[in-house]
Amino acid sequence: MKKTKVSITREKRTRDYVPEGFISFSDEDMEGIIQLHNDALVNSILINKSQVKRILIDPGSSANIICWKVVEQLGLLDQIVPAAWVLNGFKMACETTKGDITLPVNTAGIVQHTKFYVMNGEMRYNALFGRPWVHNMREVPSTLHQILKFLTSEGIKIIHGEQPIAKEIFAVEEATPAPTRTYGR
Repeated sequence: MKKTKVSITREKRTRDYVPEGFISFSDEDMEGIIQLHNDALVNSILINKSQVKRILIDPGSSANIICWKVVEQLGLLDQIVPAAWVLNGFKMACETTKGDITLPVNTAGIVQHTKFYVMNGEMRYNALFGRPWVHNMREVPSTLHQILKFLTSEGIKIIHGEQPIAKEIFAVEEATPAPTRTYGR
């Protein structure tokens, strides 16, 4: 029986496009934020050269999602690649996509072509930017500070969240029962 020895070497990846440095958050980053809060991180971002409001930044999501109505308003329905993907959501609820589309996303001057799954139906936001977008942009989001930070060749870019919009989108209203009237006998 002949034995063969195998060795594996790994090359260290270099990132010459990212400057030396690190990203951190401080109390100064929270200036102007309504405290105490539990708000999601919501922004307006340029998608296909149009400002799209109510974009949820969710690093907990494994997909980028865009609403059918947004693609329709952008006049890009013909660019949707038909495909039925099943996405699992909260409580493992399944939703089937109408297809996918790749769109240019301009974030603070950095343009990245991003693949979105197109969903038809009502959502509280127009698009959801998940881990694929966050990782490709090398962004570090902070819901506490309501900002995104990422390194560029010019230094650290900061994008502030839109906390009032987040409060509006995810508002929880307490249902108040109508007062009961008692009539005299």
